[in-house]
Amino acid sequence: MIKTLGILLAFPVFLGSTSAASLGVVETEGGHVSGKNIQIGLFRSMDVFKGIPFAAKARTFEKPQPHPGWHGILKATKFAKRCLQMSMLQTSSFGSEDCLYLNIWVPHRRYVSVNLPVMIWFFGGGFLVGGSMGPNFLDNYLYSGQEIADKGNVIVVTVGYRVGTLGFLSTGDSDLPGNYGLWDQHAAIAWVHRNIRSFGGDPDNITIFGESAGGASVSFQTLTPHNKGLFKRAIAQSGVAVCPWALNRAPRKVAVEVAQKVGCPVDNTMAACLKLTDAKALTMAAPRVTPGSPDKPGVLLLLLTPVIDGDFIPDEPGKLFHNAADFDYLAGVNNMDGHVFTAKDIPSLDGKEDTPIEDVRRLLRVYTKEKGQPGLDIAFAEYSSNWGPTPSQYAIKITAVDIGTDYIFLAAIQASLYLHAANAKSGRTYSYLFSEPNLMAGPGRPYPHWVGADHADDLQYVFGKPFTTPKAYGDRHRDLSGYLIAYWTNFAKTGDPNKGNMKVPVTWPKFTSTGHQFLEINSKMDENSVGQKMRLRFVTLWTSVLPGLPSVVHDSATPSTSPSSSQPQP
Repeated sequence: MIKTLGILLAFPVFLGSTSAASLGVVETEGGHVSGKNIQIGLFRSMDVFKGIPFAAKARTFEKPQPHPGWHGILKATKFAKRCLQMSMLQTSSFGSEDCLYLNIWVPHRRYVSVNLPVMIWFFGGGFLVGGSMGPNFLDNYLYSGQEIADKGNVIVVTVGYRVGTLGFLSTGDSDLPGNYGLWDQHAAIAWVHRNIRSFGGDPDNITIFGESAGGASVSFQTLTPHNKGLFKRAIAQSGVAVCPWALNRAPRKVAVEVAQKVGCPVDNTMAACLKLTDAKALTMAAPRVTPGSPDKPGVLLLLLTPVIDGDFIPDEPGKLFHNAADFDYLAGVNNMDGHVFTAKDIPSLDGKEDTPIEDVRRLLRVYTKEKGQPGLDIAFAEYSSNWGPTPSQYAIKITAVDIGTDYIFLAAIQASLYLHAANAKSGRTYSYLFSEPNLMAGPGRPYPHWVGADHADDLQYVFGKPFTTPKAYGDRHRDLSGYLIAYWTNFAKTGDPNKGNMKVPVTWPKFTSTGHQFLEINSKMDENSVGQKMRLRFVTLWTSVLPGLPSVVHDSATPSTSPSSSQPQP
């Protein structure tokens, strides 16, 4: 009897495994491709395609070109190499010039999927490093789309694009206009739009999403005039085009520095010489990003970034939001996004030693440099207004992190939401604050107990790592991951994070030009998770008060104190 019961219990599982739905060989514009079909559960399977080329091997400092195609069946079962980039220690390079590839996860239920919503992911890494698959630990890649695709029933695509010198060097004119990495992203979006129906996707329901430099990339893709009709929605996590680090206003200075390092002249033959220079030498000639100090914050050393080229980015980003009027737009920030950066600028923040008030003033002085002493005085008065005569070390350290978070991320992201809502026609706008405490914070851990959601802390939850590696997380982390996947995939399906196939814990109101509503996302969400006017005093400081002061210093290499030159007043 027990033996018979075992056979009966095994029977439906056997049925499920033998009848797994699969696309088989897929026809694309370049040729036929086959991926790997994996069994997820009873009547749930997934086709995974890794390393499909969406463009030809990139030529140095040129826009991507169509791939010539291939004969036979391309076995898309391995991730392509990352684009050529410097190692984290900045002492060597790795990766390939042939790197314009993408990866696709297609979920199936009982039958092969058709007409699924599509989500295209752009990685972060300061426009200097990164890859479509993300960091890897024991073959567990951060940007595996499996959990999002399976739980949300959407197709997930992750994209490689050029970074560093090869992706973003510009002479500031038509010789080397720059933005090659953004053109790569655009080429990937266009490829997906043309080909995704063959994979069971809906080309008329594409959402792009990304984090940090990937979030800024998403923002730039909504602002350029080149993406009309190619996608429908956008999610920008911890990065937008109007962030002070996202645009280089003095690109020629960097191009000259690179040219001198590789032995090219800095006259009218510079661009031609650079195009003929070895790609690895160009990569290693990039300006180094070093640990900062209060007087030289590290984030200001990100110099290989997008530029206003008169083509992909035809004007100041703040003046291009009319191009985003019909995109649904969801953007947000982690409540301590600035921690990892500010703690490198002021190392005492994470230590037991005291943080001098003067270090906070020195950091703020750099961020308000254009406005001189009046700007510093106003900003410092705002940030120290609740200190009292003898501020605690906790108050001082939290304030330093808040300054970094507001300046580097939060104020600009809020400005982008004001701009989108003010320009929106059919597009809807949503704002969030992610506030789950850092897993490394607390007694006996690397970070102090007060550290909240640091930069990139959201990624593990968006990509479902608490489900993939359950022993590393608790039940509350799985709850949170489920919430994020539900909101993100509902938004991808319908343009409304509350409406779709997945239930959400709290109704997320639209962001409007009058209410400025946002949702606070963490593992303890309830009716109090909806807020209004996120850090309005400080957003006003950075987007209105400081830009309204006369400039006393004009250093084109220093980012503006204003996240945007043309946002409506909050």
